[in-house]
Amino acid sequence: MRRDQLVTTGTTTTNDTTTSTTTTGTTTTGSPAAAASTTGRRARGGTAARAVAAGAVAAALGLAGLTAPAQARSGGTGQSGGFERAALPANDGWASADGGTTGGRAADARHVYTVTTWAELKAALAAAAGAPSVIRVKGTLDALSDAQGAPLACDDFAADGYSFATYLATYDPAVWGYENPVSGEQEDLRAASAARQAEQVKAYVPANTTIVGVGRNARILGGSLQVKDVDNVVVRNLTFEDAFDCFPQWDPTDGDLGAWNSEYDNLVVYGSTHVWVDHNTFTDGRRPDSEQPYYFGQLYQQHDGELDIVRGADLVTVSWNVFADHDKTLMIGNSDSAGADDRGRLRVTLHHNQFRNIVERAPRVRFGKVDTYNNHYVVPASGYAYSFGIGIESQLVAEKNAFTLPSGVSPARVLKKWKDAPVTTADNYVNGRYVDLLAVHNAEIPEETLRPDAGWTPVLRTAVDAPRVVPRVVDAGAGAGKLR
Repeated sequence: MRRDQLVTTGTTTTNDTTTSTTTTGTTTTGSPAAAASTTGRRARGGTAARAVAAGAVAAALGLAGLTAPAQARSGGTGQSGGFERAALPANDGWASADGGTTGGRAADARHVYTVTTWAELKAALAAAAGAPSVIRVKGTLDALSDAQGAPLACDDFAADGYSFATYLATYDPAVWGYENPVSGEQEDLRAASAARQAEQVKAYVPANTTIVGVGRNARILGGSLQVKDVDNVVVRNLTFEDAFDCFPQWDPTDGDLGAWNSEYDNLVVYGSTHVWVDHNTFTDGRRPDSEQPYYFGQLYQQHDGELDIVRGADLVTVSWNVFADHDKTLMIGNSDSAGADDRGRLRVTLHHNQFRNIVERAPRVRFGKVDTYNNHYVVPASGYAYSFGIGIESQLVAEKNAFTLPSGVSPARVLKKWKDAPVTTADNYVNGRYVDLLAVHNAEIPEETLRPDAGWTPVLRTAVDAPRVVPRVVDAGAGAGKLR
């Protein structure tokens, strides 16, 4: 792999009908990552323990005393394409504040890896251990495969004695009822089975890392990337498909009729700062919910979210991604009781993303100051719940977005009130025409009346497109395989 020049420019889209926004500096202060450098940031608390475990993984895979990894191959300096070392441009959303986001831009030759299997990816992450690193994903990484690449099935994770048929018979509401959470031998065995799967399909990303897809077909299948308690991570040009749970839990107390609850988001940003998620595609792919069975009258839900930003995560930019064919999609803040962690954090920018056939949570927000602009929402003809979920102490700004709504779906449903909180909506278009989303919502759903004015004005934006052209611009440029 040859050495190319470092690239610091990003992927801002402009056109003849773009409206310009002038931004100077930032207005944010007091970030927990404000003192970190942009070329060698330290991992935050909790990473040291994982580094020890990561070292054990690396040793097991032959990467101890790393010079040139065998399983996770080093490819020279990793500068075969400019976007592979790109830093987030200045003023491009919250992740550009307080020092910006550079990922593995400063990686030396020993910390650039090209991986072609899930085991190689986990080995490269272990070897990186917080040093500036670039991990290049080539082809499909199947998380349900062993170190030799042989496929694994759900039965390979099942604890001895676990039987799904027995689980169903034990916790059938006709037998167990709806008053108490499930417990007992089969639930314990289900949990043990789930823990085995979690160890296999979760991969933890260290600080100062860029994970980037090579070409148009880089894909993570069935895996869950965990960006937990670290700083300065970039994830670009990947398709995330079908992070599914082999062992969903039945909860008879969830709602009036119970529900199946699953684990494994495709990508989790947990307690981390300065994270840029750009030009990826998130989809259920081979395993759509529409093809899943029902048990106890409820969908056997094997998917959780596509992207979650939770537990004190802060300074995140999510740009030019496709979120497709999913139910509960993007959550910012995962509990009303997490104010101690989340209050004053969860600052997230979402721009130029396509949300296609999404049922809900695009996003659902608690606590955070979230800037949502220039996104295209292609709403499904059936099953649609809402796009913007307004939660406790949230401060969502939704401006210059475009919605393509099918006949019979009112724009009043775009907003959903979960808790009383103010929201700013301005210059949003529905089917090519301006619609005051807040006014329509409050008029048609008065029992969920929302207050105007989120109380802040976003300044961390680059070019802002006129909402009329957002469908064309976003549909042409968003998703994996579009970077060159």
